[in-house]
Amino acid sequence: QVQLAESGGGLVQAGGSLRIVCEASQRTYRLAWFRQSPRMGREFVASIRWDGDNRIYAPSMEGRFAISSDKYNNKVFLDMENLQPEDTAIYFCATREPGETSWAFGGQGTQVTVSP
Repeated sequence: QVQLAESGGGLVQAGGSLRIVCEASQRTYRLAWFRQSPRMGREFVASIRWDGDNRIYAPSMEGRFAISSDKYNNKVFLDMENLQPEDTAIYFCATREPGETSWAFGGQGTQVTVSP
């Protein structure tokens, strides 16, 4: 099972920016970011293919969030700008291999808190 380690979360004021990182223990076909909050439950944020191509965003996230990857180091990044209090959540990364229909989670997540 792929091990995932998310990092980079923290406290930021509304309107601020943040980059969070997920490092996978091995190459996976596709990586995604999800977030979980009491208000919204688990939400899909964005996904990317291992080579940095084929980005997919949740409609509400596109424009403020940008996903990218470092294929040589099995890392995926999420750059977030103009953060708002409703973006407060634990952000998790997940993986999926060809032929699989569900995402696999393996990390502890990273907390992002946006103050008004």
